[in-house]
Amino acid sequence: MHGDSPYDPTDGDWQTLVTFFSPTEAFLLRGCLQAGGVPAMVADAQLVQAHGLLASAIPVRVMVPEKLMRQAQTVVEAYHRGDFALPEDELPPNFTPDPSP
Repeated sequence: MHGDSPYDPTDGDWQTLVTFFSPTEAFLLRGCLQAGGVPAMVADAQLVQAHGLLASAIPVRVMVPEKLMRQAQTVVEAYHRGDFALPEDELPPNFTPDPSP
C-alpha cells in the first residue's frame, strides 16, 4: 500500500506491534513510526473499510520488522505521551493559505 515502508529482509519478518479498530489511528501511528526512523506498515485497513458492519471485530494491525520492535515500542510510548502532537493554536512553519475561494 502507498505509504508503507519498503521491506528489508535484514530487519527480520514483519511483526504486529499494535492493533486498532480505527484505520485512521493506525495510519497516524505508522507516520509517527516512520518519522521516528522505524519502517512500518498498516495491514487489514481495507478489510475494515470494505466490511463496515464487521469493523468492531476486525483489528487493523500496525506492523514493524521484528529486529526493530524495541525501537518501535519507544516510538509508541512517545506517541501516547503526545510527543508527536501539533500545537492547536499555531500554524505549521511555511504554511500559506490557499487564496482561491
